[in-house]
Amino acid sequence: MKSDDVNTSRRLVVGGLATGLVTALDASASAQTTNSTDAGSVMPLQDPTSKYPKPPFQRQQQEWPGLAGKMNPPPDHGEKSYKGSGRLAGRRALITGGDSGMGRAAAIAYAREGADVAINYFPTEEPDAREVIALIKDAGRKGIAIPGDLRDEAFCRHLVDEAVRGLGGLDILVSNAGRQQAHESILDISNEDFDATMKTNIYAPFWIIKAALPHLQPGSVIIGTASEQAYDPTPELYDYAQTKAATMNYVKSLAKQLAPKGIRVNGVAPGPSWTPLQVSGGAPQEKLEKFGGMTPLGRPGQPAELASIYVQLAAADASYATGQIYGSAGGSGQP
Repeated sequence: MKSDDVNTSRRLVVGGLATGLVTALDASASAQTTNSTDAGSVMPLQDPTSKYPKPPFQRQQQEWPGLAGKMNPPPDHGEKSYKGSGRLAGRRALITGGDSGMGRAAAIAYAREGADVAINYFPTEEPDAREVIALIKDAGRKGIAIPGDLRDEAFCRHLVDEAVRGLGGLDILVSNAGRQQAHESILDISNEDFDATMKTNIYAPFWIIKAALPHLQPGSVIIGTASEQAYDPTPELYDYAQTKAATMNYVKSLAKQLAPKGIRVNGVAPGPSWTPLQVSGGAPQEKLEKFGGMTPLGRPGQPAELASIYVQLAAADASYATGQIYGSAGGSGQP
């Protein structure tokens, strides 16, 4: 073969390779573009100021502890919106106050992330609890309902025992249940009211954590629900606010105590959130009408908007977060 023929052949081969490489790169870029712009995978931007209902809200009153199913408008706990991705696959969680509010949002999210979930609730909250258990089972996970009064120490120990037995162990404890009753003056708070709030919000987590701790292995997590009331209390929530300050404090103290054991402890501090707490004595009716309107976003938060925080704090990829308080208050009330 002549040298000119060799050079011509070489040019053809190299040119063919280059063309093939360019074609492959173009195809790869095209595939990436298609994947990144697939209409089915792209979430449209949502304006947070108009994503959920704003005040004014209608006046409404329920007997304590109230039901989410009877609220108008109904709260969003992520029943239709939360999509899981297996972040908590195989985990076993106990959530107090799991029938409504932040507890319900966490229960739904945990199940859709692959966890089995036991929820505790006050017996009169059974209608809400049944809905949560159905949603957990719809996600293909085990759901266990354990009704009872957290103001009773013996029940708190029983609760942990039942959860461990039913789930086969325990990896995540969410101490979320809370009692909130508004009073214009400290003079209006009876000893019985004060005692009930302290036992629900402070004693119960103490009893439950003590009972759960022997079952928690390195990598387990404890999450407490605090509140913006912990650092910016309103006058009518004198007793409730101090219990949330105590929650924030125990999170930070216990995190230091349990860090050498490989157990993380964190807290979530919601701002004004649309839950049964508000309509069952937690807010005066005149404030309920304007509830959440004072925040920069101009509305109350929905439990669904905090679900991902509870997931993140429970997930293994948050392994350096302990002793932290994660706030979500619509632009106000942060520590």
